[in-house]
Amino acid sequence: MEKKRVVVTGLGALTPLGNTVDTYWDNLIAGKSGADYITKFDASLFKTQFACEVKGFDPLDIMDRKEVRKLDLFSVYAMATAKEAFDDSKINLETVNLNRAGVVWGSGIGGMKTFQDECFNYKDGDGSPRFNPFFVPKMIVDIAAGHISIKYGLKGPNYVTVSACASSTNAIIDALMLIQLGKCDFIVTGGSEAGVNIAGIGGFNALKALSTRNDTPQTASRPFDATRDGFVLGEGSGCLILEELEHAKARGAKIYAEVIGGGLTADAHHITAPHPEGHGAISVMRQSLDDAGMSPEEIDYINVHGTSTPLGDIAETKAIKEVFGSHAFNLNISSTKSMTGHLLGAAGAIEAIASIKAVENNIVPPTINFEHEDDQIDYNLNLTLNKAQKRTVNAALSNTFGFGGHNTSIIVKKFHD
Repeated sequence: MEKKRVVVTGLGALTPLGNTVDTYWDNLIAGKSGADYITKFDASLFKTQFACEVKGFDPLDIMDRKEVRKLDLFSVYAMATAKEAFDDSKINLETVNLNRAGVVWGSGIGGMKTFQDECFNYKDGDGSPRFNPFFVPKMIVDIAAGHISIKYGLKGPNYVTVSACASSTNAIIDALMLIQLGKCDFIVTGGSEAGVNIAGIGGFNALKALSTRNDTPQTASRPFDATRDGFVLGEGSGCLILEELEHAKARGAKIYAEVIGGGLTADAHHITAPHPEGHGAISVMRQSLDDAGMSPEEIDYINVHGTSTPLGDIAETKAIKEVFGSHAFNLNISSTKSMTGHLLGAAGAIEAIASIKAVENNIVPPTINFEHEDDQIDYNLNLTLNKAQKRTVNAALSNTFGFGGHNTSIIVKKFHD
């Protein structure tokens, strides 16, 4: 059976750099940081007092107050980007077969804030079990896909992938495969996360995973820099509408790019640390290239996982050199997490969007905040340091890795009929 071709026909973004795709992309190219001091709770006693928060977003712009109370913020973020993506795609829901339209979403921690609030309320009460009847439906990770499905009447596959920080790339790959196999005409995919809260910051602080550069939050996320000291927690959502090519052409859809391949592997090494030689990263990039039927030399840009952690950045650059050989030095490589922070389960979605926009516009967003060389990183690699670079980007590969040893990688390229 010949696999169906899959294209991107709609995008939505809600990020620390902007609440629409265009604003997000413009600020990426400008090299702006989305980091600042935390406003969502009093973090003065926390080791990390800053994050990359979504700014200026009002849920009441997309739903009424009664509905907002029934959703955790990660689901609200999902609904916001799904709306932008649907509006962008111009899909007429009256004329498509909704039984062949699905939602495959990603989130790593789901409704953590809801769980936190319900536990706090119980602790502060008199011991009576007074819980919000929406506690469980707000908290469970699958519910974001459910809300999107209900809102738009999509009756095909409907679920959420959970693979920590790899979740939304995992979701995009699942959506890709479902369409390639002829199971769906289009799928709403991506991911959302709302982890900037007491439990999120406190938990990652306890792991010693977060940067503690409280004096200069805007420069704390510094992938490939010798003084990097952990990731900066981010929040938000990214949404992509993937569509079978002939279905998209039949309705005259705008096509951003083609999703050509993906890979899924495991390190089988450690619950939080990457394999020091990047074995899982090597295998997932090779698998992605093989799935796409492409050679390493056909990739122009790699949007790396690049979390600004001491171990991860080294392992990933080693893996790139192993997979791409001498071509590794012809590529552009960048970590947009230097600007957005790490959106956990939503990271892959917003980074897929960054990769698609790089392919569309032939410009590579930078890795900002670089100052000091690390003797374990090869700076002959073009890490797109501190300033965006114009170049032809025919194809881009995006890596996303997660706690538990999850590795995911997707490839997008310019569409040619």
